[in-house]
Amino acid sequence: MSGSVVLVTGAAGFIGSHVAQALLARGDSVVGVDNFDPFYDRAIKERNLADLKVDAEESRFGFHEIDICDTSAFDAVVAKAKPAGIIHLAAKAGVRPSIEDPTGYARANVMGTSSVQNAAASHGVERLVVASSSSVYGNNERVPFSEDDFVDAPISPYAATKKACELIGHTHWHLTQMPTAMLRFFTVFGPRQRPDLAISKFMRAIHEGRPITMFGDGSTSRDYTYIGDIVTGVLAAYDRIDRFGYRIWNLGGDHPIRLDELIAKIGSVVGKEPVVEHHPMQPGDVERTWADITSSERDLGYAPSTSIEQGLEYQWAWLRDHL
Repeated sequence: MSGSVVLVTGAAGFIGSHVAQALLARGDSVVGVDNFDPFYDRAIKERNLADLKVDAEESRFGFHEIDICDTSAFDAVVAKAKPAGIIHLAAKAGVRPSIEDPTGYARANVMGTSSVQNAAASHGVERLVVASSSSVYGNNERVPFSEDDFVDAPISPYAATKKACELIGHTHWHLTQMPTAMLRFFTVFGPRQRPDLAISKFMRAIHEGRPITMFGDGSTSRDYTYIGDIVTGVLAAYDRIDRFGYRIWNLGGDHPIRLDELIAKIGSVVGKEPVVEHHPMQPGDVERTWADITSSERDLGYAPSTSIEQGLEYQWAWLRDHL
């Protein structure tokens, strides 16, 4: 699929900027869309965009600051760009903030995805890739989590919106036959990670000698996935979804780690002993995640290769240069 025009929503964000960068590197032209949601500092996204522009010839990267929920504005961008495909990564992210603003999350994530789908169908887009989340699994007891598992019991508004996006994605495919991939990301980390996410927060706090907050007793675990592995999976899904119609794939690291072990590893990478403050578990937080990647290995050739130790080193090296 290289050499075509790809529209990326959320292009100024953590995952979106890396995906856009990889598309440009392989010869695609990229049309980026982002609304600079105030969830975190706009300057961070501006820096991500600046990195993209350095990597791209001016003629192969364009950017539009719009809200995908502004259906007329987004439709006009798609009509002008005429992309072969769309990689839809824009969303309001975060489990805990979604509890405070469920309406905002429903608007951005569910209405926004509908807007993307409608514009894609109106303007001859050939394929669609949409970001879902491991949060849809809730507190399922069986691990690792498989795409065939029951996921009708989300425990946060954010998770519920991602499940809803999978459902309307299936409806979109059924009505239009547009190949549509839904990708369940498992806790992505690495350079450019959002400042509100645990690894980024912990690295900064440990470096500055501030205490970090541990919710629970440290036994909760996450399947952390390095950004480079996620990007490889996203591009593989984009290139191959036409063979499958509609499909949900897990993109995870397949090596979950306990929270207390993660904190110790971050301390080792930063070179300082973490000071930990213990707090109760937070509403909406799941106890564990662990991706069964059998399907994505088989269908996409997905094979995550960056260990948690390597990924933490890469993220700290980047963050140290941007403090």
